[in-house]
Amino acid sequence: MSRIRFTALKETLHRSPMKVIQNDKRSTLFGQNVFNKYAMQQYLTRAAYESVMNAIDLGIKIDRKIADQVAVSMKDWAISKGATHYTHWFQPLTGATAEKHDAFFESINGSLAMEKFDGEQLVQQEPDASSFPNGGIRNTFEARGYTAWDPTSPAFIYETTLCIPTIFVAYTGEALDNKTPLLRALQAIDTHATAVCKYFDKNASKVFATLGWEQEFFLIDDALVLARPDLQLTGRTLLGHPPAKGQQLDDHYFGTIPARAMSFMQDLEQECMLLGIPVKTRHNEVAPNQFEVAPIFEEANLAVDHNSLLMDVMQKISRRHKFKVLFHEKPFSGINGSGKHNNWSLSTAKGVNLLSPGKTPMKNLQFLTFFINTIKAVCNYEEMLRASIATASNEYRLGSNEAPPAIISVFIGRQLSAVLDELENVTKGKLSPQEKTDLKLNIIGKIPEILLDNTDRNRTSPFAFTGNKFEFRAVGSLANCAIPMTILNTIVAKQLKEFKIEVDTLIEEKELKKDEAIFNVLREYIKESKAIRFDGDSYAESWEKEAKKRGLSNYKTTPDALKVKISDKAISLFEDMDVMSKIELEARYEIDLESYAKKVLIEAGVLGDIARNQVVPTAIIYQNTLLENTKNLKEIFENEYKNIAKEQIELIMVISTHITEINALVGKMEAEKLKSEKYFGLKLAEHCSNKIKPFLLKIRYHCDQLETLVDDNLWPLTKYRELFFTK
Repeated sequence: MSRIRFTALKETLHRSPMKVIQNDKRSTLFGQNVFNKYAMQQYLTRAAYESVMNAIDLGIKIDRKIADQVAVSMKDWAISKGATHYTHWFQPLTGATAEKHDAFFESINGSLAMEKFDGEQLVQQEPDASSFPNGGIRNTFEARGYTAWDPTSPAFIYETTLCIPTIFVAYTGEALDNKTPLLRALQAIDTHATAVCKYFDKNASKVFATLGWEQEFFLIDDALVLARPDLQLTGRTLLGHPPAKGQQLDDHYFGTIPARAMSFMQDLEQECMLLGIPVKTRHNEVAPNQFEVAPIFEEANLAVDHNSLLMDVMQKISRRHKFKVLFHEKPFSGINGSGKHNNWSLSTAKGVNLLSPGKTPMKNLQFLTFFINTIKAVCNYEEMLRASIATASNEYRLGSNEAPPAIISVFIGRQLSAVLDELENVTKGKLSPQEKTDLKLNIIGKIPEILLDNTDRNRTSPFAFTGNKFEFRAVGSLANCAIPMTILNTIVAKQLKEFKIEVDTLIEEKELKKDEAIFNVLREYIKESKAIRFDGDSYAESWEKEAKKRGLSNYKTTPDALKVKISDKAISLFEDMDVMSKIELEARYEIDLESYAKKVLIEAGVLGDIARNQVVPTAIIYQNTLLENTKNLKEIFENEYKNIAKEQIELIMVISTHITEINALVGKMEAEKLKSEKYFGLKLAEHCSNKIKPFLLKIRYHCDQLETLVDDNLWPLTKYRELFFTK
C-alpha cells in the first residue's frame, strides 16, 4: 500500500497548472448559456414572454398553449447552443441534485426522425419517487412522483444538456425535495413582509428574500486522495496525525493563490459566467489548501439553485485539473473546517433593502421594524434554526474553536444594542411631542451614522448582523441552502404576521397613531428577545452557563437537535404558514435520522477496515523489522544486547500495545454495529451517536500514535503534511 502513496506523491510533484484560455470579458460571457429574459425576448412571442414573466412576478399559471410555445422556443435556443438533450433538474432529499437526460429526438415511422420538445415535456415529468429518500411517504409499489417546471429559476445549458429547474412532489402532492418548501416560505415572506411594508409605503407590492452564500472548500490533488480510502468514501480523514506546521502562522489566509488552484478557479469562474452564476470573490481561506468563492447576492430561490449548480460544476471542473474538491465541514482534524455562510436580507420590488437604514426617520423606523422582528423570530425559534444546520458532517464543525457554537445567538454589535436599549424605554401608549422628536433626531435619525462605524462583527457568532443583512454563519459547506433558508424565511414571515396583528390592534382598539403603535410593539419585542442577543466572545467558557440561564438550547448532537423538527411548535408554525404539512415534516425528520445513522455506520466500517487491513499490518511489518534487529544485536553482543537494544524493545512493546488496543476497540465497535441492526429511526441515530461514534476517536488515537512510530517509508496513507502542502 505504501507504493500507492509514494506513486501518488511522485505524480503530484510533476503536476503543472492547466492553461485556461480567457478571451472575453466577464460581462460578455455572463448568462450566455441561460434562457434568461434576454434570450426569451429573442425567441418567444410577446404573449409567451409576458405569460412567463407573469408566472415569475405574480405566480400566474402558464396556459398549456403558451407552454407549448415556450417549449419549442426553448428547444430551438438550446439546439442553437449545441444541446442535444434535456433534463428536469431537481433537488431531492439526498442533499444533492438529480437529473435524467432525454434526447430532443423522436422517430417517425421508424425511418425518419425529428427534434421534439413540447409543453408537456417542459412542464411535467414522472421520475421514480420511491427510489429517492421519502421518509415513508411513498412505498416501492407506489413509485409515481412528479417534477414540475419552476419558471422563477431560468433554464440553462450545461455541456450538451438543457437543464430545467423543477420541483419534485409525490403523486399525493407532498414535497419530496428542498425547493418546494423554500418556494412556499418565500411566498409567505412576500405576503407578510409586504403587508408590513405598507405601513411605510402604501404602494409596496412585493418583497423578496435575498441570499448571498460564501462557499468554502478544500482542494486536494486527486492522486493523494486515492491513497486515502477514508477521504474517498466519507469525505473526511478518519485518522491522521497532525503535522508540525498547520495553520498556526496564519500564512495561508488571503495569501497568494497557488498556481494550480488559480487555474482551477479561473476555469470555474468562466463556467459560472456562462451559467449566470455571479461569482465575484475568490481567496485563500485559513487552513492550508482551503479556499472560498462567493457571488453577488440574488433572489433566494435563484441563489439556492446557483449554489447547488456550483457544487456540481466544481466537482466536474476539478477533475480536469486533477483535484478533488472536499465540501465536508471538517475533513481534517485540528484545523479549520468549512462553512457556507448565508447572507440573508429582504428587498422590495423597487430595490429597497429593508435591513438597511435610509436617509429619513421613517425609512429608519422601517429598518428597525424588520431588524427587531428578525431578532424576535430567531429568539422564538432558535431551536428550529439549530435543527436546520444539524447534520452528521456539520456536527464535527459546530462548537470547534474556529466555528460558531452549537448555541444559536444573534450578534448586532454594541452600538446597535445601545439603540435597542434606548428604545426599550419608550413610553407605553401615546408618545409626547418631545419624545417623538427625541426618538426621530437622537435615536432613529442617527442609525446610519452608527452603522458606518459598526461594520465589524463577531466572526464566531452563528447569526450576526453585518450592516445591511444577517449572516447565518453556522450553515455547513455541504448543505443545501434551501433548508436553512426555508426555516429562516418561515419564522420571519410568522413573526411579521404577528407583528401586524398587534400593531393593527393598538391602532384600532387603543386609538394609537401608526408610529406610536409600532414603537409600542417593538419596545416589547426588544424586551422579549434580549436572551438571544450576545455581543461577547463566543469562545468564553461561561457562555454555555449564561446561555442555560437565558433558556437557550444547546444541542450537542444531531439526533437531539433534530427532535424539534416534529415538535408541536414546529408543526403549528409550518402548517400555519402553509410551508410544510405534518406528514412532510415527519418524513424529513425520518430521512435526517436515517442519513445521520448511515453516515456514522459508513465511517465506522471504513475506519475498521483501514485500521485492521492497513494500519495494523503495517505496524506489524515494522515491528518485525525491530524484532529482527534486536535478534541480530543479541547474537553479536550477547549479554550486553539488553542495554544496546533497550529503545527497540520498548518501541516493540509500545507498538504491541497500540495494535492490541486497535483490535479490541474495532471488535467492540463491530459488536455495536451489529446491535444497531435491531434499531431504526431515533433509536438507531442515538445508538450510532452514543455507542458507535465514540469508538471513532478512540481508534483514531491509537492509529495516529502508530503513524508517529512506524517507518515513514512503510506508512500506506497519505499524511497530513502531504495533503496540506503538496501544491
